[in-house]
Amino acid sequence: MSNIILVILLILALCLIVTVLLQRSEGGGLGIGGGGGNGTGGRPPASPVAKLTWFFGAGFMAACLALTLISSREAANDSLLSGDLTPATNAENTKSPLGEGSLLPPTAEDQPAKPPTAED
Repeated sequence: MSNIILVILLILALCLIVTVLLQRSEGGGLGIGGGGGNGTGGRPPASPVAKLTWFFGAGFMAACLALTLISSREAANDSLLSGDLTPATNAENTKSPLGEGSLLPPTAEDQPAKPPTAED
């Protein structure tokens, strides 16, 4: 189910990008400037592309919320503590990769390793 919502979310994101890029720039970022002389307070009526942008934006937010709810429900079923907590005690896992000797560094009494000779 989350894959279907994710595909819908991606389609809505692409549609939202296209509709934003199709809109005409009115200048004055963040609502600064513009004034207009239409007597309605400075903002012209919304164009059909602007209404479509609002529609895609609302759909995008709804899809995000739906995906979050579905993901949280799926994650609630999985838990680290619900699995098997007993470690595997195979003989292969308990052996040292260095062999049977001690893993401690050599002491002063131990003989240093001799380099191989040409006859070896």
